[in-house]
Formats: sequence, C-alpha cells, structure tokens
Amino acid sequence: MKMNLWFNEHKQLLAGTVGGLVLISWLLGWLHVSALAMAVMYVGGVVGTVPIASRAFGALKAKTISIELLVTIACIGALAIGEPNEAAIVTFLFLFGDVLEERTLAKTRSAVKDLTEMAPQQADVLQDDGSLVATDIDDIDEGMRVVVRPGGQVPVDGTVVAGTGDTLEAVITGEARPVAKATGDDVFAGTTLDSGTLTIETTAAGDDTTFGQIVELVEEAQDAQAPVARFIDKFARYYTPAVLVIAIIVGLVSRDISLAITMLVLGCPGALVIGAPVANVAGIGRAAGSGILFKGGATVASLAKADTLMLDKTGTITTGKMAVHSVAAFNGDQNEALGILAGIEAGSVHPLAKAIVQYADGQKVAQAAVPDMETIKGRGLASADGQYLVGNERLLAEHAITVAADVDAAVKKAQNAGDSVVILAANGLVRLVVGVNDIVRPDAAAGLAALKKAGVKKIVMLTGDNRAAAERIAADLPIDEVQAELLPSEKVEAVKTAQANGAQVAFVGDGINDAPALATADIGVGMGGGTAVALDTADVVLVRPQFNTLSQAVSLARGTTNVTTQNIVIAVGTVALLLLGLLVGIVHMGSGMLVHEVSILLVIGNAMRLLRK
Repeated sequence: MKMNLWFNEHKQLLAGTVGGLVLISWLLGWLHVSALAMAVMYVGGVVGTVPIASRAFGALKAKTISIELLVTIACIGALAIGEPNEAAIVTFLFLFGDVLEERTLAKTRSAVKDLTEMAPQQADVLQDDGSLVATDIDDIDEGMRVVVRPGGQVPVDGTVVAGTGDTLEAVITGEARPVAKATGDDVFAGTTLDSGTLTIETTAAGDDTTFGQIVELVEEAQDAQAPVARFIDKFARYYTPAVLVIAIIVGLVSRDISLAITMLVLGCPGALVIGAPVANVAGIGRAAGSGILFKGGATVASLAKADTLMLDKTGTITTGKMAVHSVAAFNGDQNEALGILAGIEAGSVHPLAKAIVQYADGQKVAQAAVPDMETIKGRGLASADGQYLVGNERLLAEHAITVAADVDAAVKKAQNAGDSVVILAANGLVRLVVGVNDIVRPDAAAGLAALKKAGVKKIVMLTGDNRAAAERIAADLPIDEVQAELLPSEKVEAVKTAQANGAQVAFVGDGINDAPALATADIGVGMGGGTAVALDTADVVLVRPQFNTLSQAVSLARGTTNVTTQNIVIAVGTVALLLLGLLVGIVHMGSGMLVHEVSILLVIGNAMRLLRK
C-alpha cells in the first residue's frame, strides 16, 4: 500500500525516468553501442513495469482483475522474450497517460479549486464597544456582527444591518454585474464588496454557508458516477479477464508469444475507462462556474433525457415579488381589517404575505396583535379557535363561513384580473378580499423558447393559484398546458400521471413549497436564488434563478451526455481496429500502443470542449 502511494505521488518522475532511459537507449543504438543500449532499455522496461505491477497486485488483493494486470503480463512477457524496447515504450506511454489523465482531471476540477481558495478565513467582528477584532471563521456564531470594507470579502452569510454597497456575486450566482445591497438585504460568504461599507449580522458561517455548501455539492457531484460510468466499470471488470483468455488462446493456437503479448497490451480499454469520468467532471465543473449545481453524474444523465418540463408559477415563472392590486372591505373598517391581516401575515415568508405587509406599511396601518395561526396546506391559515381565517374560498367553506353575493363578486373580479386572492374572515364574517399580482420573469419567454429548441417537447405550469391568474401569465409564454388550483399532493399526482404516460419529467420549483413534486419528478430543479433550502431539496440547483441558466443547464447536460457517448465510440472503435489490424499483420506493439495513447488524448480533448464558455 505504501509503495503504491509513493508511486502515485511520483508518477511524473517515473514517466520521465522511463522516457529518459528510452531516449538514452536510442541514442546509444545510434552510436552503435548495441549491448549498452539493450541494457539501458531493459532497465527502462523494469522501472516502468514495477509501479504498474504493484497496482495490479493491489487490485488482485481486492479481488479485481484490472487493466494494469494486462499491461504487467504483457511487459513481463516482452522482457522475457528479449523485447525490452516494447516493455519500456509501453510502460512509458501508460505512465505518461496516467500523468496526463491526472492533470486533465485537475484542470476540469478548477471550478471547485477556485471556490475553495476563495473561502474566507477571517472576519472583523464588531464588539460591544464598537471595536473590531479579527476572528477565525470557525469561531464565528450566528448572530455575531461583522464589518466588511470596500474590496473586502464577505466572510459569512447574513443580513445587512447597517451601511450600503455593491457586491460582486459571480462566485455564488455567476452574475458578473455588481449587486446593490442595503439594510435588510441578504449577502453571501465568498462574495466581494466592490464599494461601500457593510455591517452584517451572521446567519451562517464556514461550511454552513451557501458558499460552503456549493463547494461540497460540486465536489460530491464530480466524484459521483453517471450510470454510463458505472456500466463501464462493470464492463472493464469482465472485459479484462476476457482479453486474458483470448490472448492465451491466440498464443496457443498461433504459437506466437509476441502476438499474444501484443494483444494483451492493445486490448487495454484505457480510453474507455477515462472517457466517461473526464466528461462527467468537465461538464459538472463547467456548470458550477455558471452557477449551475448538478448533484452527481446520474443527475446530468437524467436532465439530458428530460422531455417534459413542469414548472411552479410563483417564484419560478414569476419573480415572486408581488404587490397588492386590489382591496375590497366588508363588515367593518378597512384599515382595522388590514391591520389584522398584516399582523397575521407578518410572520410568514410567503410572497403573498410579504406583499400584504408591505402594502399595510405603505398605508401606515399598524399591525394588530393576533393569536398564533396554523397552516392548512393548499388553503391558508387558521387560528386554533377559528376566530381568524386567512386563505381561499375552500378554507371558508370548510369552516362554514357564508360568502355573500358582494363578497363573491369581489373575489371573481380579482380572479378575472388574474390576481391571487387572499380572503380574511374574522368571527365568522368576511372582512377583506385582497387581490395580489405577480411579475413574470423578464427572461421567461426567451428561456422557455430556448428549452423547446434544446429538445424539451412539452412545458406544463402547475400552480396552486386560480386558473385565471395562471392562464393570464401563461398566455404570453410558450407553455403547452396549465394546471391550476392544485394542492401540493395534486402537483405530485400530475407528475406521476405524466411519468405513467412515458414522459421523463423535470420539475422546476423554488425548493420549499414544491419539495414533494421535486422529489417525485425524474429530475428536480431548484430555482432557489442561492438559498440553503433549495440547495438541500433539488437534484439541480440554479444559484442564479434565471431561465437562460435553466436552458444552459439542459444544454450542458445534453452536451456532457453526448461527449460521453462519443468517447465510448472512440474508445471501443480504437480497440476494435487495433485488434483487427494486429490479426491481419499491419499493427505491431509499438505503433499500436501509440495509437492507443492517441485515443486517450482524443477522449480527453473531446471532454475538454465542455470547459469552453
């Protein structure tokens, strides 16, 4: 084990040594010092074979017949029959291929490496006396306040409590433009303060930050294998002993040991083994640099196959930044009822609730003291004693609240305008009907059209809002179907129905309300805006919640899958042609091994295309 570790740490030295010995041997041969040239080549063959044999032996101890075993047997055989040049050249090319593979994978992991290096290590923590103390990130707890000056790195996730400034958030969202920050705005660790000075109250530090989770997610994703990669591992497990048996048969039948040894070497599926992992790592690394987080190779493959896209409306198709559009009051003073409603909604993070609270603040209406409310899925909120109800008409019906004709007319008017309707009932009487409207994301139409071009056949909107509001939004978008007024469980049923009809479903939601549908779909995509909840929920996370990023994610997934398939074709085709050429006598060990290594370069180069912007 220690020997293998040493060999792995000194791959470049070993490859260089063997290559240098081969060159020296050739030079001595050119000077007609044949005996010394042969001796140097033997040394090169032995030096190159030992580390490969050590790895083969380690694999055998783990009950695995590896590709290294083929090379080891072939090289020992070449040395035994007096062909040290073949052994030396083969081991040099094999070791050089290892070095090249390692460097390529390191390059494709550069997105994670860059993120890791950007991780903040210290923060200036604000003390009670107003002084600042430089503190290690590991010693910072939630609630501590830190100060960031111009050009400084934001060290924690948190909320701005004082100051204004512009942050550069490309490391988190992929967005290059500065983002304005003021009191109440969220900031992320790892971003840079371009201008201004901010005092930030910590909500998360270190590995718990969005930044820390992004690094962890991408590292895990790049190490996770796609289904095709797992297939290749199984294939190699059976392929290696098969080549050994065929080589033995060829040797026995032809009585040509050199031919059998050459078959062992050329039968090594090196390009096949490296082709899928390098494409997987390159694709996921490229995506991470654009704020797209794939949770593993299987996720990439699933998104590439998706033909049906189902989307939540609020916070996904729309911005989630809603505003009150209409207010109708009944059975009492409007401001009094608005104060009650604002008091109830003050503790909620739902976009409708935020819009109502902001509207009440704008009207200078004070929030009333209200009892704790219980959430009733798909309907709204209710106090334990039934005194207050806030939600839709279903909620009122379940609590036997009579909806008068004028209330029903106000509800229908708001719905016909495309508003989401919030009804407040107090002590058995309807007090308010509030219409709240949302804003469609400006890039939704172009982004959804790009998804259609990328191969998505059907786009379906699933929403809990009323049909009029949903259809109003869908009318200007390339959406094929609208299903409205759905409970979370009904969204799940819609996904299951599409799957039962043969669709490969990708569900796009905000990662919070839509968790059941995200989990049920073949692939869940969270347009979470960098929230920790979205990072935990979905299979793919779009840190920058934009539709052009969604279409880019689909394109990258399909591109990665295509490159993987191309690499498999290159690898299998090369081995087949080499073995055919060997049998007809036009390929020999030296030339064949060169072609074999060139095929590895081809699959690596093909995968590297995924890193292009």
